[in-house]
Amino acid sequence: MTPLLEVRGIDKSFGPVKVLHNVELSAYPGEVTALVGDNGAGKSTLVKCIGGIYPIDSGQLLFDGKEVHVHSPRDAGELGIEIVYQDLALCDNLDIVQNMFLGRERKNGVFLDEDSMEELAEKTLSGLSVRTVKSIRQQVSSLSGGQRQTVAIAKAVLWNSKVVILDEPTAALGVAQTAQVLELVRRLADTGLAVVLISHNMNDVFAVSDRIAALYLGRMAAQVKTADVTHAQVVELITSGRSGELGLKNGVTP
Repeated sequence: MTPLLEVRGIDKSFGPVKVLHNVELSAYPGEVTALVGDNGAGKSTLVKCIGGIYPIDSGQLLFDGKEVHVHSPRDAGELGIEIVYQDLALCDNLDIVQNMFLGRERKNGVFLDEDSMEELAEKTLSGLSVRTVKSIRQQVSSLSGGQRQTVAIAKAVLWNSKVVILDEPTAALGVAQTAQVLELVRRLADTGLAVVLISHNMNDVFAVSDRIAALYLGRMAAQVKTADVTHAQVVELITSGRSGELGLKNGVTP
């Protein structure tokens, strides 16, 4: 199966500090790929390179098997890559529909096409089997953490996205809200999207992911099928870059 999103040999430095070293990553349609790593491992930098926020120093970005060049978030969005960051980028003083179409409002002449936007927002939430939101005209300030995360994810898939990258979507959620968001993550993949889930929570990773990619000090220690590794092995990859025969040689590139 051809990866929908693939990065090859990505290097990224900030001045004299090299953050990413020859990083490889593949994300497949219909699957959840968990991107794990300790703080400072390079997860956020890698995602921002994919999203066009940071220019890469060297390497390739392939989308659906073809090399592409992403110079801005707009370029990423046009390809079908949407990223939901931890801060969610939602406006508390706007309702759900207004947030989902923020910056991309539909118009009918000089007026906003409220009916069309409501219909599409309702359809998107319904398609993701979201039942926790009472009204799509609720202000975001009245929503729980799990509901906010749901709106941010729905906003990401509204624009015919093919790859959705989620940065710690359950970090600040309780048990019940975490379960709801993880169900939504799984449904995204089941609709054929390639989902990249960044998480520190190993229970979440093993609950929903098909593959795990472990970063260690800016290097990709291993990319494995979730069914082929144990919780302990993944923790070892995160903390030392190696677990038995799996991972980097002595914690560094061979």
